[in-house]
Amino acid sequence: MSMQLLIVAHMPSPNMASLVQAVAEGAGDPAAGDVAVRVSPALETKPEDVLTADGLLLGTTENFGYMSGGLKDFFDRIYYPCLERTESLPYALFIRAGNDGRGARSGVERIVKGLGWKAV
Repeated sequence: MSMQLLIVAHMPSPNMASLVQAVAEGAGDPAAGDVAVRVSPALETKPEDVLTADGLLLGTTENFGYMSGGLKDFFDRIYYPCLERTESLPYALFIRAGNDGRGARSGVERIVKGLGWKAV
């Protein structure tokens, strides 16, 4: 059975959409093993999507030194339904930043720490 990898990203621009596409292509490369990749827009992703994933790739733009509102909305909606059911879920983060991306990274890391997810 293939690993279910969910890419959750806010894609407000063509550049971010291109980055997400490149990430999805890389994650789905046969050299990565038997991985089923699914891209889900952050504003449409439901707790059930997270609960059925074996791992997550989170994508955000850097907005005013923080994660995008779309990714923050995703966390607002999935946090409590997933809190005790996704501990140790592996995740990775990619950021399209105009500055250094530290604020966006820090914001995401605080939330996923509360969820108990593990960076890979």
